[in-house]
Formats: sequence, C-alpha cells, structure tokens
Amino acid sequence: MPGHFEPLPGGGAAVALDDVEISIIRSLAVQLLELIGPGPAEDAPDDPLAELFAEGPSEPPADPVLRRLFPDAYTDPEGTSKGGRVDEQKAHSAEFRRYTENDLRAGKRENALTVVRSLDALASEAAGAGGAVLKLTPQQSQQWLRALNDLRLAIGSRLEITDEDDTDLLYRLPDEDPRKPMVMAYLWLGGLQETLVTTLLP
Repeated sequence: MPGHFEPLPGGGAAVALDDVEISIIRSLAVQLLELIGPGPAEDAPDDPLAELFAEGPSEPPADPVLRRLFPDAYTDPEGTSKGGRVDEQKAHSAEFRRYTENDLRAGKRENALTVVRSLDALASEAAGAGGAVLKLTPQQSQQWLRALNDLRLAIGSRLEITDEDDTDLLYRLPDEDPRKPMVMAYLWLGGLQETLVTTLLP
C-alpha cells in the first residue's frame, strides 16, 4: 500500500502516507483553494435566490493556471477567423462561462476542501507514528481523484507542460534545476492519481 491506493472492501480506497507526504498534499490543496478563491456564500449575504441566479465572469481568468482549470468551452483549433467564426466562438464561450464557472469553482473548491479535511483528520492519527493509512469512502475517493487532477493541471501549467513530450523532458532535468521539486510533486501526484483511477475501476 505505501505510495499507491488500494481498494477497500465495500468500496473506497486507502493509501499509506507519511508525515511529509501528508504535509505536501495538504499544502498544495490549500494553495489550490487560495487560487480558486472564496465562494459567493463566503463574501456575500446568505441569499439562496441571489446565489442561484448569480452570474459568473464572462472573460477567461488572467492567471494561466486558472485558465487551465477553467478553459474556454468553445475554441477554434486553428486560431483563424472564418466568416466571424472566432468572434462567434468567443461569444459562446463567454455565455457558457457566465452560467457555469461559479458552479465549477464551487465543485473544485469542495474537492480540495475534502482533501484538506481528510488529511487534517489523518494528521492527528499520524502524530508521533510517522504516518498513517488514509481511508476514503467511494464519494471521497471521487473527490480526491478530481482534486489530484486539478493539482496536476495547476502544477503542469506552472511548468508549462502542454503535451507528453514535455513530460518526458521532466525526467531528464538535472537535480540543480529549480523546477525539480515541483516536477517531483507533479510526477508523484500522477502516480497517486493513476493508482486511484485503477482502484476505482469496476
């Protein structure tokens, strides 16, 4: 079980994590929460109707990581304008973003919070023992899977990874490269994500 997820009887998944691993994942999840930002309920009066009809932004985020997490729904793969096609796609993307981004942010926020909360509970169990076994319910496992994906997208964006060739280059980075710790986290999270996917397969 060390370093990879395994299935639990009755559903869910488990993985053994040491204190350092718990700290790293929690720190990354907290940074992701800070990047995503607070939800409407955290910075506005509690009004269910207002929250239901609240419109999100229509423009893509300025931060490249957020653009990766919340990409445009409609894009021209060739980046060329054909009879107003680009303008039309931008308008469709803006409309789609306006009515979906708030919900997407809320979902990503909840997934990251699930990671933080489960690790906080595990940290108290691991205190003095050097580590502990994280046990996730089926629902928590799905939330962890989505959060791990978001973390890798965020780190991959910072590392400017756009395709598989970029990933191959990461393995050849010298130890003195300042990106090395981030690369190690990216690859490690990828391994966790892969074993969690395998665990959750029917």
